[in-house]
Amino acid sequence: MRVFDHVGIPAEEKHEGEMYVEATKVWVTDPLRHPHRIEYLRFEPDSPVTGPVRDLPHIAFQVDDLDREMAGAEILLGPFDPTGTLRVVFVRKDGAVFEFMRNSAPGHWFRG
Repeated sequence: MRVFDHVGIPAEEKHEGEMYVEATKVWVTDPLRHPHRIEYLRFEPDSPVTGPVRDLPHIAFQVDDLDREMAGAEILLGPFDPTGTLRVVFVRKDGAVFEFMRNSAPGHWFRG
């Protein structure tokens, strides 16, 4: 199963309602609050995230099997746990950056 979740866009400015992800030192917005399902990512200067995940937009999908989505892909970041119930991995496939997310809790990952 693969269900579209959001498009992630790196940003410099603060946005209302950001959530801090300690594992990556990045602030993210709730894509459900944007009419086009956009998540803005604002990186702290000392964030360990580098390269395409920090510099390029990504497309994110909720999936039921992270291992299947990682198979044969170039792993860019992760897998890691940004919240207590969410596991994610960023990969490069066909030249694009993808985020695959596995949420073990009901509801949307941002709202818990």
